[in-house]
Amino acid sequence: MAAIGATSDGFTGVRVVSLVPSATETLLAWGITPIAVTRFCEQPQLPAVGGTKNPDVAAIVRLSPDVVVMCPEENRLEDAQRLRAEGVRVHAVEIDDLHDVAPALDQLADALGVARPAHPPLPPRAAPRCRAFTPIWRRPWMTLGGRCYGASVLEHLGVENAFAESDLRYPEVDDDAIAAAHVDVVVAPSEPYPFGERHRVALERIAPVVFVDGQDLFWWGVRTPAAVARLADALADVGPTRRR
Repeated sequence: MAAIGATSDGFTGVRVVSLVPSATETLLAWGITPIAVTRFCEQPQLPAVGGTKNPDVAAIVRLSPDVVVMCPEENRLEDAQRLRAEGVRVHAVEIDDLHDVAPALDQLADALGVARPAHPPLPPRAAPRCRAFTPIWRRPWMTLGGRCYGASVLEHLGVENAFAESDLRYPEVDDDAIAAAHVDVVVAPSEPYPFGERHRVALERIAPVVFVDGQDLFWWGVRTPAAVARLADALADVGPTRRR
């Protein structure tokens, strides 16, 4: 297995497979080009080894990577176990909260043997100002539960998650539950379901809607500080609009 490290000429000697789109974006920003990624990483110039939930483990093993970057939310435990059983080193990045990002990136840098990155400051935490339904799927509706990165980003921006009490990360909800939540706004991201203007009428039956960039809301990593700032701008005019 090749050594992992850096030289004065830059990063050398590491073969990384990234099975996490957020991590792929971050590695590339650090000047590290993975030897393979998933088809969801939006890097068509790089070899793909399947999806986040169905990676081609045999193909990854044949690449002889020094490390495979995975994430409990994106990837399956059984795939990590199969890779480890084949002698492949797996580094898991677990992000449940906005404030997990900086230490997780430090740990990733350590795992790759590179200098820890600088962490630009986040926008200041805002006081709670409204209550939101954030759909991530429709037919059936799915939304953000109480322990996920996207919900923590919105809460940092003063947008309360209407389903924060759910024990599930991404609970399924019905129209009655949404109506009973008495939300002020619908924050509709562009992924994983591609919400857009064609859904405005349906969503505004619930509450006024703000469309946001789904990658800014759900992709963590090197983009996080600027993404949170962009979301703050997009939600700047959001406030209470309904009687509770």
